Amino acid sequence: MPYITPQEREWIYQMLLNFWGKYNLTPGQLNYMITSILIDQYKENESYTKFNELIGVLECVKQELYRRVVIPYEDRKKEQNGDVYE
Repeated sequence: MPYITPQEREWIYQMLLNFWGKYNLTPGQLNYMITSILIDQYKENESYTKFNELIGVLECVKQELYRRVVIPYEDRKKEQNGDVYE
């Protein structure tokens, strides 16, 4: 997780709120938002290195979401409903 400063977090959060509105996006809208941001990052500077960096960012975001959000959710559901692997 990129642990940026609280000031940077607030600036990015406000920028996204002002640009996209409240975060109740459909999967298609979220995909479009992320794609638009990525295109803007490489549009002026296409290179394998840049593409590799962007793919790395996406992979880290995916892994962090899984580690911090999905695993605790699955653990709660396992406790609630029982373990499949008993």
